[in-house]
Amino acid sequence: MNNREIILGRIREALKIAAPHPALHDGTGTTTPLPASPQKWLPPVGGTLEEQIELFRRNAEDLKAEFRECTSANEAGQYLKKLALAGGWKKIGRHSGELTDPVARELGLPEVRTDGGYAVNDLESCDAGLTECEALVAQTGSVLVSAPSAGGRALSVLPPHHVVLARRNQMVPDLTAALQRVQEKFKDKFPSFLSFISGPSRTGDIERILVLGAHGPKKLTILLLP
Repeated sequence: MNNREIILGRIREALKIAAPHPALHDGTGTTTPLPASPQKWLPPVGGTLEEQIELFRRNAEDLKAEFRECTSANEAGQYLKKLALAGGWKKIGRHSGELTDPVARELGLPEVRTDGGYAVNDLESCDAGLTECEALVAQTGSVLVSAPSAGGRALSVLPPHHVVLARRNQMVPDLTAALQRVQEKFKDKFPSFLSFISGPSRTGDIERILVLGAHGPKKLTILLLP
């Protein structure tokens, strides 16, 4: 027998043995069935909107994201002007939207729009990307975006600073509620792209040292509007 036949033989023998059910091993040789719902593993969420906003704030900060409540599009635009000045922004990428349009007008910087055709190099050269979202998830501090709400796939990934604009009524308690919202909105016509964003892009592969901006935006700012 050659090596290939030996390896395939071992695979055939292994396939005869049924795999054990998923379980938690306690180190004593016994196993405990997994909880029926992942909700038992996740932190509890308050019942009121204010409690959920506060939980989202704490989780976002733990994920190295910036979260700020704004009373209007004007206030959001003025705050972004401060970020633009501090970061030396020269150009932003954005899509047309109920929130992005008025905030971008307040910001007043040159733009690359993703609603029509655009050059990838132009979008990569933007200092920030301005998008909307589908929901904010209090339990995990995550932002749920789709192709329509984020102006396509690239706008939330290529610019080094991702700015998300959301309304208070888009705050949901947990992942289940976020997915239910998407299901109700799109029904059987789901968009080509859905993603949960939990903080800026990061990696800890090299010596377990956290590095931000490894595979996408180095900064994430979330502005909550009425």
